[in-house]
Amino acid sequence: MDGSAGSRAGILAASPGTNQDLAAFIPALRKYFMRQTGNMSSVDDLVQDVMVRMLARRAQDQIENPEAYLFRTAANVLRDRARRDLVRKTELHNELTELEHPVEEFSPERVISGREEIARVIAALEELPQRTRDIFLMRRFDGLSYTDISARIGLSVSGIEKQIAKAAAHLARRMSK
Repeated sequence: MDGSAGSRAGILAASPGTNQDLAAFIPALRKYFMRQTGNMSSVDDLVQDVMVRMLARRAQDQIENPEAYLFRTAANVLRDRARRDLVRKTELHNELTELEHPVEEFSPERVISGREEIARVIAALEELPQRTRDIFLMRRFDGLSYTDISARIGLSVSGIEKQIAKAAAHLARRMSK
């Protein structure tokens, strides 16, 4: 158990008006949640949710059978968590692991390399005719549709498509060198 479990046990033992120490049930609750979920990483969170509910209930009045009430509360916590997970579609979430999503280091060499590549792109864009460059930038950087560019420039959609293809081919040639 982690250090926070010990502090929770101290809080539970010190709760006023208790006939029975709820901290004694933490190991049983952990086993219950482990059997129900099979997910060790969520067990302590579930136990904490139960204890918070128990303490809130105890503040209102005395619980006659704390053990039965505790495990009924645990079942309710599981049901509430399942509902929340269903709404949030947690089964579709992917864990962000370094293996699947490696952290990229920003080394001085990488920064310099990136700046050089940006300078090459800018130089290649400057080699394009002004109209072709403007059309390409409106599409790629401003996110305008072909129709919107066509309305602004006064060129057909087909003409816009040809200008963008021309710019993309030029950039591909220049960047491959």
